[in-house]
Formats: sequence, structure tokens, C-alpha cells
Amino acid sequence: MSITYQEALNNYQPLERREPAVETLSTEELLQQYHPDHYKDAATTLQVGPNRGDQCHHQLADMLQADARIDEADLAGARTRQTDVLVIGGGGAGCAAALVAAKAGARVTLATKLRLGDSNTVMAEGGIQASVEKDDTPQAHYQDTLKAGHFHADKELVASMASDAPEVIRWLIQQGMQFDLDKFGDIMLRRAGGTTADRIAYYRDYTGLEMMRVLRESVKNSNIEVLDYSPAVELMSNQSGRCAGAVISNLKECTFELIKANAVIIATGGIGRMHLNDFPTSNHFGATGDGLVLAYRLGAKMLDLDSFQYHPTGLAHPHHLAGSLITEGIRSAGTYLLNSEGNRFVDELKTRDHVSSAILKECTEGRGIQVGDQATGVWLDTPGLELRNPGLIAQKFPKLVQLGKKCDIDLTTTPLLVYPTLHYQNGGVQIDKNGLSTVPGLYCVGEVSGGIHGRNRIMGNALLDIICFGRRAGAHAAECNRRPGHKKISIEHLSSLRRNLTMAKMPMEQKGPMLFPECAKFEDDSDYDGLHKNRNRKISTT
Repeated sequence: MSITYQEALNNYQPLERREPAVETLSTEELLQQYHPDHYKDAATTLQVGPNRGDQCHHQLADMLQADARIDEADLAGARTRQTDVLVIGGGGAGCAAALVAAKAGARVTLATKLRLGDSNTVMAEGGIQASVEKDDTPQAHYQDTLKAGHFHADKELVASMASDAPEVIRWLIQQGMQFDLDKFGDIMLRRAGGTTADRIAYYRDYTGLEMMRVLRESVKNSNIEVLDYSPAVELMSNQSGRCAGAVISNLKECTFELIKANAVIIATGGIGRMHLNDFPTSNHFGATGDGLVLAYRLGAKMLDLDSFQYHPTGLAHPHHLAGSLITEGIRSAGTYLLNSEGNRFVDELKTRDHVSSAILKECTEGRGIQVGDQATGVWLDTPGLELRNPGLIAQKFPKLVQLGKKCDIDLTTTPLLVYPTLHYQNGGVQIDKNGLSTVPGLYCVGEVSGGIHGRNRIMGNALLDIICFGRRAGAHAAECNRRPGHKKISIEHLSSLRRNLTMAKMPMEQKGPMLFPECAKFEDDSDYDGLHKNRNRKISTT
């Protein structure tokens, strides 16, 4: 039976060494019995759309099969803009795509739901994968990625990412990004769980924040048009079914705008704020799966919609910080995971799905640590790491130290309580090596895309993914400038959507995309002005 937090804390003693874990289940057995993807009734069968008949998490399925937020009447008198490449999303993938497209000579408009840079990219801590050591190779990176993803990834996409990785690091440095360096000026590397080499380049424990800093500055210093507080609520297509732009909800002016484009790049990120299976999440406020919904409605094929990553070390206590990410880098540095009995129960550097499932197993079988009826978890043994490497935590993990201060915990003497947090969608829109979806003119990059990581992602491949395929999509989309303009654009695909929903006897009450988490409790788009509720203003089309 789980013991209380205070009782576990009283029993805890920091030790320099602890015996390795003895595991009794194979990875496959562990996942089948404890991973949330395999919870009873977690998945359902899609009834309409290009993935009809496929398995999908039931919460995501509800949104993919929801009615649209708008119809033709809402667009009467709406202002129209024209651009060459429209990028939807202002995180790392969107900024990389926009920068490369603009450099290639395209006129670029970037529309983002919140502010430029508000994204999961900012929250990424551990680092970025790249085979830059002389004893490492892109082939090894490729093999590690395939194996960690249970050999379910698209091999061409994985090969493209692994091969591009060293050039991605060079490009980021050219943009001004910093990495931790050794005394000889070489990039320092750490190992990710489930890999065969030290391949993670990093900057302290806020690599994503540093990456987003330089990308945001590069966009601001370019001629890219940036539209903040402007989420896309629908895609548009031309007479031949090619994606031809999007309908944007201008939250500041409470109006809809039509943006016509020769190519559209969706880079809207993940779905953590749907809180699948009622898990806490490490994701930012805007991660509500908008891009998946928009692309699916236009006919884009999806992959692995029943596969999600739960990061092993989300903060479990205190409750108001639940889900906050604790970088895998701290386990890479040698920190142990301990159950309520003070024992290690898993190899801390196995793949994330394995480690998360092992934590859930301990809690399910009564070896967790209970905080009232609010939370349960296991110890992240930072005091033991401090005993083995005095001063390392303060030197290498300043963001984690700040999190400890928020919790009123000294990490050098007191362990943190951790529990898996919903972190990443493994699947998404099916793309080719240039980020192009199955819909002509529609690119999807970053977490909204699928096929790159298989059914489990390893640390550092997310930051690599967004830059690799963001750059590829930006370059390829810029070539669309040579195409003739659209004769006619519309949202006629919504008529087909509604007809299919009716024929399938699906409910029509829910509207998508979600835009904001349920906790926001906004009645409609016009309730959102900056970060404040605004009950008096309503969307207009004039």
C-alpha cells in the first residue's frame, strides 16, 4: 500500500550508491499492462474522414469529427490578405519554415494563436540530437530512433532527420544559438535514454528557450509579416482541391480574415491541453491540436492517432505545479528513481515509454508515495546525485533549481516527487521528406506531423525534428511562388464534412478546432483578448 508523502520523506535517506533495479517484465509486457495508450476504452474507431476505420484516442476523435466553428455566412465582408507562404504557428518549426521560405524570396505571413514564440519549443529542456562526435554516425542515430519507436517510423523521414542533424546544429549556431562548450570550445554532449551514444547537444537545461530566443529574434529582424493572437479556424482550398490559404480569427479586433496563399505550412504543435486520460501535461496553454483538426477536415491522411508520449518525470507535488517538466538530462547525469521503499525499480535510461510505465506500475502496485487524494508518485533522487557529483545540479540545471525553489525544496537535500506527464503526440499528419501532406499545397511540420518518431520518441529528436522539417518545408513551399494563382478559393469542404457527420449519425454540438483548453472557459473567440476574458465584445465580419 502506498505511504504518505510525509512518511516517505521521514524514511528517506540520501545515499551515494543504490543497487541497480531488477525488472521482471519485458518492455512489451510492461507497456501492454501499464502504458496509458493501452488503457481500456482509451481508443475508438474513427467514423468519418480520411482515416475512417482507424483507431484514435477517443478525446482526439471527438475533435477530429467535430463540426466547424464557421460557415460561409461568417466570411461575408471579411478582410482578405494575399501572401506567398502562410505559416500557421509561431514555435520553433513555424519560425524555421518562415525564415527559410523568406530567404528563398517568398513573401511570408506567420499567424500564431498567442504571441510569437509561445510554444512547446520554449519549454523543451534536455537538448537536441545530432551525431557530431567522431565516434558517432547518422546511421547510429537512425537505428536508435527506429528502435526506440518500435520500428514503426517512416524510414525515409528518419534518415532525412538523422542526416540533416549536423547541418541543423550549424544553422542554429549561425542564427546565434549558444550551446554548452567544454574547455576546448567543443559542444558538450549527453546521452538520451534508449540511445547508444552521447548525442544530445544542450544549453544548460533550457535548450528550447535558447533556441526560441534566437529564432524569434531572426523572425523579428526579417521582413516576415507576423500576426499575433490570430489562430486559424479553417483552411481554404481552390477549385482543384489544393490548399489555398486559411481563415484567421483576429482575437484583438474580433474579426475573421481570409489569407490567400500559394502554400500553407501548419506548425501548431501538440495536444497536451486536451489532458488525455486525465493526465497532467507539460504542454503550453495553446497546445490544443488545432492543426490536426484543420488538416484532417481538408482531407489530410493521419498516422498513429492512438499513440502518445507520457514523459516519466513530470512534477507531482505541489499540486498547482503538477505536470511541470523535469528534464531527462537529470537522469542522464545519473539521478535515480526510487519507490516508497527507497529502491530503484527501473533502468532510468531506458526509453521514455518504458520508464513511464514502470513508474505507473510501482504506483499501481502500492509502492508509490501518496499526497492526500491529489497525487501519487515516486522520488527523483537529486540528493543522491549531489552526493556523487557535488555542485553539478547548480551548475548544469539552473531551471530545475528554480523549480525546486517554487516548490520550497532544496534539491541537494530533498527529493522531488514525480509522475508521468502527457508530453508529446507520437502520431500526426502523414508527410513526405519535405513536410508535404497528402493534400497538395499543405505542409505540416513539428509535433503536428506523424511518421518521424514511430510509437515512442527519444529525447532530443523533437527539437531536431522541428528545425529539420521546418527548414525543408520552408524551402519547398517557397517554390510554389512559381505556380499560377488560384481562380477560386472556398471552404466548400465543410459541406462534405457536415454531410458525412450526418450520415454517420455523429453529434454536431461540438465545434473544432478547440483553440483553448477547457479550463479557460471562454464562450467563444471574442471572449479572448490577449490573456483576459472579455465578455462584451463579439466577433463581427465588418
